[in-house]
Amino acid sequence: MTYVDGFVVPVPKAKKEDYRRIAEEAAPVFKDYGALAVVETWADDVPKGKTTDFYMAVKCNDDETVVFSWIVWPDKVTRDAGMAKVMTDPRMPSDMSTMPFDGKRMIVGGFETIVNA
Repeated sequence: MTYVDGFVVPVPKAKKEDYRRIAEEAAPVFKDYGALAVVETWADDVPKGKTTDFYMAVKCNDDETVVFSWIVWPDKVTRDAGMAKVMTDPRMPSDMSTMPFDGKRMIVGGFETIVNA
């Protein structure tokens, strides 16, 4: 079964195009190292909750929105090897402070697929 890296990050609404550009440039790097798909999504129909929601999870400010992204890999072995190579690839930004979001509030995790219908 496939393996998925998932991400939720707050991004300033005014930096949507900056984020999209960086994500578009990074996608081929992940695919070069084995990713099957790279998906970046911008919040559109994301309700505010009373107890928890995507916005609260990443401490979104009023001028920010949520980006929900994932990378699909064939398996965890490919993901582990691919991510190690991605992190050292010169095409990737080496300085996280130049990213158009606050990486300290990013939620990230690797997930084993248990159903793929």
